[in-house]
Amino acid sequence: MEQIVDPLIRRRQAAHAEATRAAWTDVVSTLNTQLGNSIVALMANVTPETVSRWAKNGKAHPNPISERKLRDAFAIYTDLMKVDSPHTVRAWFIGSNPYLGEETPAEMIAAGESPAVFAAARTFRDLG
Repeated sequence: MEQIVDPLIRRRQAAHAEATRAAWTDVVSTLNTQLGNSIVALMANVTPETVSRWAKNGKAHPNPISERKLRDAFAIYTDLMKVDSPHTVRAWFIGSNPYLGEETPAEMIAAGESPAVFAAARTFRDLG
């Protein structure tokens, strides 16, 4: 029997797979270029200099918690970019969000609340 998968679920799965398979330097470089060094540093709870080092040096690796936060941010970024412009996606990451108690998605990722940010991103994407 053929399994029917909702297109929205398939898109989420694709974003997850891309974030999981992406090289660390690609994750950091993409987020750094698109969202900005200070936003990436905020989400990973590190200094902007550390983010620059990660983006430039393929041998520099974060602690597992920072890596998870940025891979989650990358998955969310990748998913939102399929339906919105880079400007809109960046604004979404730094703007207060009614689905997150008016906190910003970047701050919530920094606080370790990625599941709530994934849900807020899905709502934003699905409601247009």
